[in-house]
Amino acid sequence: MSSLDSLQEPTPPGDYDCCESGCEPCVWDIYYADRAEWQKQQSALKAAQISKEDQSTVDD
Repeated sequence: MSSLDSLQEPTPPGDYDCCESGCEPCVWDIYYADRAEWQKQQSALKAAQISKEDQSTVDD
């Protein structure tokens, strides 16, 4: 398993998880915040992997 797989992508709320009454925060707000954080972490991991690969080709 690669380090890119180690973080689980957030699962969207189910069909009836949102009550549509304007809760603050809504389950969708939490999902989108978690997803944004996950995407940021994925980008950082990918950048680190690319940097590591670039350094290994320079060392060769």
